Amino acid sequence: MSKLAYLGPEGTFTEEALRILAPEAERLPSPNVTAALEAVRRGEADGAVVPMENSLEGAITTTLDELARGESLLITAELLLPVEFSLLARPGTEVGHIKRVFSHPAAITQCRNFIARELPDAVVVAAPSTAAAAQEVALPGSPYDAAIAARIAGEHYGLVELAARIGDRTDTVTRFVQVSRPGPLPEPTGADRTSLVVFLADDHPGALQEMLTEFSVRGVNLSRIESRPTGDGIGRYFFHFEFEGHAADARVGEAISGLHRISARVRFLGSYPRADGLFPQIKRGTNDGDFADAAGWLSRVRTGQV
Repeated sequence: MSKLAYLGPEGTFTEEALRILAPEAERLPSPNVTAALEAVRRGEADGAVVPMENSLEGAITTTLDELARGESLLITAELLLPVEFSLLARPGTEVGHIKRVFSHPAAITQCRNFIARELPDAVVVAAPSTAAAAQEVALPGSPYDAAIAARIAGEHYGLVELAARIGDRTDTVTRFVQVSRPGPLPEPTGADRTSLVVFLADDHPGALQEMLTEFSVRGVNLSRIESRPTGDGIGRYFFHFEFEGHAADARVGEAISGLHRISARVRFLGSYPRADGLFPQIKRGTNDGDFADAAGWLSRVRTGQV
């Protein structure tokens, strides 16, 4: 049985994602994303499940930064999980008696309309995580009357659900990724995603455009690009790219080879099946057969077969 670390404590949305991605795995809760990934690097876990981006809040920058630094890890799978918040409290609590609410800042932001409407007089306090909030509320003598968290947190800590789906939007989704130490890539499915990090060789006009050209001329569709500070001084950044396709695809292989040529460093983060199962629209002249045909033609030209 494999052991997977995850962003804990028990009762987080990340645990829920792990249960779906690897239901048979032994679960190892970690205090933060960094600790979860380090558990994999040290061999204490076979892999980890961590959040990558949220449809409202955007990228999870801690995850981006941790994947860009330290020993290399590979993303092997992803999951899109609907984020549904619940108001959880100790048995016997009534909504009208709630004076102090505990939750993660992102959850508070995403439930602000419910809080204003149903808990207008309550003091809302930020917690390290939604699960930690539920854990605290469950303690005897807790100064908090209720937590905003995932329903799974209530199951873990013996809280009752006073209100369900209290987020301001019902279509919020978080993308989680499963990572492991480097090894064989998942086989191409035709509906894949590739992630990598690129460090600039030097800062000059058009540097970003040069990187983007490596994708565009080969018909590789970018799904996300993020710039993050390297930590080496003001104005120094690396770029996190995600795009359609698998490293085994000719167009993708050519693009990442091109990036390797023009960049200081490229960290490959993996090619893996897309959770939404969407197949890319491949431009004329950029499928594997087109690249093979062009290579054969060039080989003939170089031997004078014109």
